Amino acid sequence: MKKLVAYFSAGGVTAKVAAKLAELAGADLHEIRPEQPYTAADLNWTNKQSRSSVEMSDLSSRPALAPSDLDISGYDTVYVGFPIWWYVAPTIINTFLESYDFSGKRIILFGTSGSSGFGKTAENLKDSAKGAELIEGMINPKPDDIRKLAQM
Repeated sequence: MKKLVAYFSAGGVTAKVAAKLAELAGADLHEIRPEQPYTAADLNWTNKQSRSSVEMSDLSSRPALAPSDLDISGYDTVYVGFPIWWYVAPTIINTFLESYDFSGKRIILFGTSGSSGFGKTAENLKDSAKGAELIEGMINPKPDDIRKLAQM
């Protein structure tokens, strides 16, 4: 069973979790990168006009992905990690899920957050991952939790 850890990380926290998870799961690692990288000003959630605030106020927004040669056809299990923004996954995760055919695959979600849980994250991502088994993994997994996540 071949595994992939795909992650989006705005500040580096999710990237660290993803790297450790990939190591423990024996998985390949892929960074989900936006075509236009986020700046600190873009990520200022207190500014209602910041890029992230605008995107998250319209959950149908789909930020473009940077070009990638990722081929997911050989993976059975795909871990998808991201920071929680406004109680859900950033909309770039929807872009990623809608860019590939995940039919018949297991998608295990993991997230990082300063204060919130998954909220309606899995529910909001379901339509973007048609044909996949979507599993709510863990938020802010500590080292022992990452080991458990790697065995899912």
